[in-house]
Amino acid sequence: MIETLKRKTTAELLMLHAAIMEELRGRQVLRSANNPTGDLAEYLFCAAFGWKQAANSEKGFDATDTNGIRYQIKGRRIHRRNPSRQLSAIRDLTGFDVLAAVLFDDDYNITRAAFIPAATVKEKAVYVGHTNSHKFILKDSMWAVPDVLDVTDRLRAVP
Repeated sequence: MIETLKRKTTAELLMLHAAIMEELRGRQVLRSANNPTGDLAEYLFCAAFGWKQAANSEKGFDATDTNGIRYQIKGRRIHRRNPSRQLSAIRDLTGFDVLAAVLFDDDYNITRAAFIPAATVKEKAVYVGHTNSHKFILKDSMWAVPDVLDVTDRLRAVP
């Protein structure tokens, strides 16, 4: 079986993963629809832009570019059972310069991706006291905000 998986493309493996997650949810083994979304988002942005990934323990950002710009990377898989576009919690609004965000469909295909300046995130994010974090919803209208850059095609070009 391992040899069969090794012959599959990344896209095929992600589609298989999505099907397995659905079966496990149907068996009530899992409740979430969002893994491995975050890791995939980080991989895609770093591969597409040549960023250096920060250590897992780094607070406030996930990667840096050659100019020292700090990126917080977030991804959201828009699932047929949960169409929310709320990104995972942002704990530190001062630790990054740019939010790099990507939306995936059910099968982990890239729907949209953008660079959003930290100032815009701070303006649009809502503080949630019980989690001591900020929530940010990546609506389609975000792509019309000044200084937000659509990077969808660049992410889709990652093999």
